[in-house]
Amino acid sequence: MISRKSERELRYMRKAGRIVALTLRELEKAIKPGVTTGELSALAEDFIRRQKARPAFKGLYGFPASICTSVNEQVVHGIPGSRRLKAGDIISIDVGAEVHGYYGDAAATFPVGEIHSEAARLLRVTEEALYEGIKKAVAGNRLTDISHAIQVHVEKHGFSVVRDFVGHGIGSRMHEDPQVPNFGPPGRGPRLEEGMTLAIEPMVNAGTYEVAVLEDNWTVVTKDGKLSAHFEHTVVVRNGAAEILTRL
Repeated sequence: MISRKSERELRYMRKAGRIVALTLRELEKAIKPGVTTGELSALAEDFIRRQKARPAFKGLYGFPASICTSVNEQVVHGIPGSRRLKAGDIISIDVGAEVHGYYGDAAATFPVGEIHSEAARLLRVTEEALYEGIKKAVAGNRLTDISHAIQVHVEKHGFSVVRDFVGHGIGSRMHEDPQVPNFGPPGRGPRLEEGMTLAIEPMVNAGTYEVAVLEDNWTVVTKDGKLSAHFEHTVVVRNGAAEILTRL
């Protein structure tokens, strides 16, 4: 069942979403060659807790850290640790926060120093695809109108959309109905209604869409070893344009 959120619930989700957005901004300032992914996770956890919120990922399904840090060919769910970033890397960071029982969730992919032009293009196209999907998160549309808009934009630029991992509903739980694929034909799935809240999150690969999970049972990587990017926002379906809860 897809829930529609009340204005009271949305107030808490806005607070959580703002904290997520602020956390990503703090992390962006800290990303540089030589910093470890573990140091970024510690920074994020400290910042979120100082906002009187809870890092939503820590312990979720057993995940051991407060953020996901996925570098280069890592798609999602990378575990922070001792890895030091190098100039030319890209790093996808996924952040969740919980405020009074309600959640915000967002992700972005950042350059580490100067990056190759093709890597920069991958980041640009992936972020553009996110906003193409958000444009379709309007009451009266079908769920897969979002999916189709993302896929069309990505493939038009010669990249591929990950199929094994998708976006999701969000609210009083981090993951709620419905699943929000980033691919597929338009005009299918449930009709979107005012007050539905979705985490829309294209994961886009430079090569094949195929992925694999590493032995840590968390980190997802591209099967061909090529780069991957990930951008995400939590949004509220509206009769006009969707409201983005994780943007400052």
